Amino acid sequence: MVNSKSSPITLYSHASGPNPWKVAILLEELGLAYETKFLEFSDLKVEPFISLNPNGRVPTIEDRDTGVILGESGAIIQYLIDTYDTDSRLTYTTSPEKYKLLQWLAFQISGQGPYFGQKAWFSNYHAEKLPSAEQRYAGEIRRVLGVVDAHLKKQQTDYLVGNKATYADLAWVTWDAVLGWLVPDLDYQKEFPLFAAWHARLLARPAVKKVLEEKAKLS
Repeated sequence: MVNSKSSPITLYSHASGPNPWKVAILLEELGLAYETKFLEFSDLKVEPFISLNPNGRVPTIEDRDTGVILGESGAIIQYLIDTYDTDSRLTYTTSPEKYKLLQWLAFQISGQGPYFGQKAWFSNYHAEKLPSAEQRYAGEIRRVLGVVDAHLKKQQTDYLVGNKATYADLAWVTWDAVLGWLVPDLDYQKEFPLFAAWHARLLARPAVKKVLEEKAKLS
């Protein structure tokens, strides 16, 4: 399905960072026309980009059809769902389900993203090796995966909220996809089998496959 738009959405992105790619997944899932502008980190804190996003971070989108310019992946995801998921394919309109989706998106933004990102930083980019920091964030990754695994076991559902894949599930994909790089000694299929099965279901979606293949070519 392709959503009808007179102008494509511009997605400002970076080739390797996971956060812009989760927005790309949602754009693909919604069938929206978009163009991606890849920026270097040195471009983000200066004009003209800093006028688009005062925090100087990607993702940022520009929707010329509505005049909306927006940063922060969670805000972008909510905007795209509210504006373009008119038949609620990737969301719920009923309570409490729609609020449960917000809960899991908030956990992704505040829990998964920062902890996974800090593990990436201290293991690969920090000038000084700090084993205690690496161990802390590896432990947090295991804790976060355990939360999802236990939730799926308790709820006995295929997805975070019910048996329908939603934006809340899809928001997790791009960071989960680099688990082997973040924690090489983690066998998440063995330690967290329900998480692993959930992740595999999401990876099998055509839109997810397409975006991750594009990311792999550029990373």
